Amino acid sequence: MLRRKKIVSVIVTTTMLVSTWGILAIAGAQKAAVPKPQDKLAIGEDKARQLLLLIDIDKNGKISKQEWMKFMEAEFDRLDKTGNGQLDLKELAESQVHVSPFLSVGK
Repeated sequence: MLRRKKIVSVIVTTTMLVSTWGILAIAGAQKAAVPKPQDKLAIGEDKARQLLLLIDIDKNGKISKQEWMKFMEAEFDRLDKTGNGQLDLKELAESQVHVSPFLSVGK
C-alpha cells in the first residue's frame, strides 16, 4: 500500500512538472512571437514607404495634399460598389481594406 502511494505520488509530481514545463514553453513561444517595439517601428516604416511610393505621383519623395486627396478619392470610388457616394458596412466588409495593428506605433 505504501509502495502504491509512492508510485501515485511520483506520477502526480511528474505530471505536474511536465504540465508546468509545457505552460512555460507556450508562454515563452507566445512572448517570442510578439514583435518588439523596434520591430513594429521597422514594419510601420516599411508600410509607410510603400504608401509613399503608391501615392507620390510626381516621385519627389513627398505626398502633397492634392496627391493624398486624389488617392483617397480613387480608393473611395473603388470601395463604393453601389455608386451612391457612401460606404456602408457591406461594402467595407467586402473590401480588401485591413486595419494594421502597426498604425498605432507612435502612440
